[in-house]
Amino acid sequence: MSWFRHLSSKTRRFTSLSRFSTSTSPVHHAGLGPTKAHEKPRVVVLGSGWAGCRLMKGLDPKIYDIVCVSPRNHMVFTPLLASTCVGTLEFRTVAEPIARIQPAISREPGSFFFLANCTAIDALHHVVQCESVTEGTQTIDPWKFTIAYDKLVIALGAQPTTFGIHGVYEHAIFLREVYHAQEIRRKLLLNLMMSDVPGIEEEEKRRLLHCVVVGGGPTGVEFSGELSDFIVRDVRERYSHVKDYIHVTLIEANEILSSFDVRLRQYATNQLTKSGVRLVRGIVKDVEEKKIILNDGTEVPYGLLVWSTGVGPSAFIQSLDFPKSPGGRIGTDEWLRVPTVEDIFSIGDCSGFVESTGKQPLPALAQVAERQGKYLAILLNKIGKENGGRANSAKDFDFGEQFVYKHLGSMASIGSYKALVDLRQSKEAKGLSLAGFVSWFIWRSAYLTRVISWRNRFYVAINWATTFVFGRDISRI
Repeated sequence: MSWFRHLSSKTRRFTSLSRFSTSTSPVHHAGLGPTKAHEKPRVVVLGSGWAGCRLMKGLDPKIYDIVCVSPRNHMVFTPLLASTCVGTLEFRTVAEPIARIQPAISREPGSFFFLANCTAIDALHHVVQCESVTEGTQTIDPWKFTIAYDKLVIALGAQPTTFGIHGVYEHAIFLREVYHAQEIRRKLLLNLMMSDVPGIEEEEKRRLLHCVVVGGGPTGVEFSGELSDFIVRDVRERYSHVKDYIHVTLIEANEILSSFDVRLRQYATNQLTKSGVRLVRGIVKDVEEKKIILNDGTEVPYGLLVWSTGVGPSAFIQSLDFPKSPGGRIGTDEWLRVPTVEDIFSIGDCSGFVESTGKQPLPALAQVAERQGKYLAILLNKIGKENGGRANSAKDFDFGEQFVYKHLGSMASIGSYKALVDLRQSKEAKGLSLAGFVSWFIWRSAYLTRVISWRNRFYVAINWATTFVFGRDISRI
């Protein structure tokens, strides 16, 4: 309820400053009305992922009031999320509060964070419609409100792709949020303890302890590597009665880590196989409660099913009446503006260049989103300094340099203190490729420096050291 108290205190200040508006408007809801002449222009950011948070971090609160609308009050450091599933890291190490990323949100009278979802965008009147997020049955009813904006940034990310396969949402667990990692950890440890109960048949024991990962991208491979390490170093020592029953299967329709150099892919295949991960090439046809069915009719029983087959645009993004890029994402021009509407920008996994720009589609990667957020923060600060921050005031503004993305390379951990580092700028380009322990050290060092706050860097380093000395935490909380 801390967010509600925060919202309540802000609301009192809101009322005293007459920022809330219930006057006649295109949408009849209470909320933040248009900014007045003596107030700073308002940037509304939808989403709290890599793109949105990097944008908010770079925005100058002396120029703008910043309002963030998101169903979560933190950013997730996704590269280390797989490590939390098996206790290598604790969950708080990968969650960075929005108020730490941009302190103005909790300090400035005109800046706010709202725990809510955006339900509609009125581009003509510069208004977004929102609905508060509530959980459980003992909470207040969702509250609908509106926010007027001078500049709007859509950074809502993407949702996992299921390719329309029946049963995925009902029975599989994704790996994109902290609560996904918590669910995986609880399920994994529950299955370990249940399989040790007297009277469980061997066939059922093997099913409970069969962990299936669908998707051979970096997330799927890293989770498989973490899981194999957990089995080798912790399960076999602390669950000796069932150590011979637990197995990991990674299912991929094509090659694992298809964006990596072919030599690195082969190294990863050999290392995962050596670690006990069974690699299966196939396409999932159907997902049932206790088994999945492949397109060749093979049935694969499972106790834990993790789905990691990439991402695509959400239903809300698809419903917006904006130009679209190939694949259904919001289309943008070279300056990350949404064409045909004023003062709306889109960054991160929910956006892509429209075909008329002639630019190649950008991959749905954290480094792309982060770079876009940084670029747009600089651009908006420039616009604000030159008196273009108000709604409809930047029509003739010279936006300057276009956004250009330069790929810095890819990394993936594969378990057993080994990782892959591919520093090529594209699949066709030549560049440095490394694999093994040195790569694993580079992987850990790079991500430790990329963790946003010194607080979380300290947490990550301590967790890594604790796990190395004492093993992983296997408490089911």
